[in-house]
Amino acid sequence: MTIHGSLFQEFKEKETQDPFSLQNKKMLRVDMRYGEVWARTGSMVAYQGDVRFVNKGSGGLGRMLKAATTGEGVKMMQCSGSGELFVADEASEIQVMYLEDDAISVNGANVLAFSNSIQWDIHRIQARGATMTGGLYNVALRGTGYVAVTTKGDPIALDVASAPTFADAQAVVLWTAGVSMDIRVDTGGLGSMIRGGTGELLQMSFGGQGYVLVQPSESVPQGAPQSQSPGGMLGQFLQ
Repeated sequence: MTIHGSLFQEFKEKETQDPFSLQNKKMLRVDMRYGEVWARTGSMVAYQGDVRFVNKGSGGLGRMLKAATTGEGVKMMQCSGSGELFVADEASEIQVMYLEDDAISVNGANVLAFSNSIQWDIHRIQARGATMTGGLYNVALRGTGYVAVTTKGDPIALDVASAPTFADAQAVVLWTAGVSMDIRVDTGGLGSMIRGGTGELLQMSFGGQGYVLVQPSESVPQGAPQSQSPGGMLGQFLQ
């Protein structure tokens, strides 16, 4: 019997020598010949060869303690072996970058995978207005290696040095080293507050030198109310 059509040619695996490579906008291929990688727990969709997975939870005692005390955390698994690993996260778009002795601050909900050479930790964001939210926490990634993050739709990279830059906290994916962030309260005026407000009360204000990556979607957790308390909304960053 013969199968006709272009299905197996059009969607055939793309051979490449890159450690991290996109097979399409929503699936990442990791070449395990280059060493161990960290990936979001449950993100494996397929692999070829001999790949092993160890669930590291929040990734070590120090991060576990931070997750317990802050209520924040991102569950990761350590992947090792040989062959090709394919990872994805609910058909979200995937963005791949290479850090060269650099650092980024990432919303934990957007972390997909990164090289074992990348150091990572849960860190408290130093922002003047963060105290009103009960504290903000992100995932700090630094070092040299590959990083893959997910976005809901194609993102935009805004150069914060070019103009005052503000974004909805639920739409911010990451920002680069050299970028500072504060919390801005925008009531929209007394009349707006009387009519129920705009829904944009808390905004992230960015300055310094570098980029902030914003996705065209607000990552409101499934089943969560649209109008959350400030701490609850921003506290969803690493859940």
